[in-house]
Amino acid sequence: MGILYALLIGGLAGWLAGKIMKGGGFGALLNIILGIVGGAVGNWLFGALGIHISSGILGDLITGVIGAVAILFIAGLFKK
Repeated sequence: MGILYALLIGGLAGWLAGKIMKGGGFGALLNIILGIVGGAVGNWLFGALGIHISSGILGDLITGVIGAVAILFIAGLFKK
């Protein structure tokens, strides 16, 4: 069940990150995939830095969105 939860939160985070980036995205499907990767990256990075945003779904979603925005930004640099 943990994998399904991570995929759902990551997918939602990717979709939200695509909306936040406005034009920096890659389409809904790729944004969702990058959101899943970004959620993992954000979770790892915040854990390594000792940053704890919040617990539960909201904290996971915020962490995922921040990670997904970072991944979309970096991917956007290579898009051109």
